Amino acid sequence: MTDTSLFEANPNAPDESELEQGVACVMAFNANDPSGAGGLSGDVLAAGSVGAHTLPVVTGTYIRDTSATHDFYAFDEDAVSEQARTAAEDIPVRVIKVGFLGSPEIIALVAGIADDYDGVPVVAYMPNLSWWDDEKIDDYLDAFRELMLPQTSVLVGHHSTLRRWLLPDWEGERNPGPRDIAKAASEMGVPYVLVTGLPLPEQHIDNVLATPETVLAHEKFERIEALFTGAGDTVSAALAGLLATGMDLPEAAHEALVYLDHCLDDGFRPGMGQVVPDRLFWALPDDETEDETEEPSKPLAPGADFFEVPFNETKH
Repeated sequence: MTDTSLFEANPNAPDESELEQGVACVMAFNANDPSGAGGLSGDVLAAGSVGAHTLPVVTGTYIRDTSATHDFYAFDEDAVSEQARTAAEDIPVRVIKVGFLGSPEIIALVAGIADDYDGVPVVAYMPNLSWWDDEKIDDYLDAFRELMLPQTSVLVGHHSTLRRWLLPDWEGERNPGPRDIAKAASEMGVPYVLVTGLPLPEQHIDNVLATPETVLAHEKFERIEALFTGAGDTVSAALAGLLATGMDLPEAAHEALVYLDHCLDDGFRPGMGQVVPDRLFWALPDDETEDETEEPSKPLAPGADFFEVPFNETKH
């Protein structure tokens, strides 16, 4: 099965003439990240790099650097609602991308907007929230499960994050696989999951697009030692952008992971913390990519919040 079913009921589904004019638009609900590692700035760069135009809706702002997230300030519902509805009344939205919404109230608002635009696919990314207070995490996850998942077309997240959230009482002898996670998500109405960071033997990691019945696509990468932040927003925004251009879901998932692979390969360290994906790797001058043509780069390891990748200390 491909993602053509995601667009069957979408009155805003792009036709060839519209796509040629470059009007494949993604509305991204996410927080501002002042470090530039993730959040809305990552969404804009990633979706733009794969051919989509982003309509960024700010849900709040992290207090964050490249080492850690220290706090978060949420916007009120009216501020988020006015941003989204004003833009959507003017510009046809092909896909909705959901990142960190910040509060149960904003989750309810965004779920309502997604319901109003019935037939517009929703790509929802669940980040690692371990930096937050336990009570806020529980409230956020409960609201997301009850309100946002029924509106979600593709749920994206790291294996460990989705496993702890959707299968907290798992008692099997083996770790739950992508289809197990997809089954748990499907009980809340989610037809597809993209599970990243699955550990494999011999220092490899798998990334799997699945339904409860089958695996639709997977990409295996070699684990490389280095900490990385911002990759989950990158791959989910790239997936949303590719779907907005009309690509079917398995191909879009493959291309989004390949794009992330290149972003990590050219990752850089702007501060004293983790490495940030270079979402504009394709814009590097030829003399900065000559070494890559002489020796093929190793495949990398996409996950959700932190990735093990090499980085270039001086390129940026």
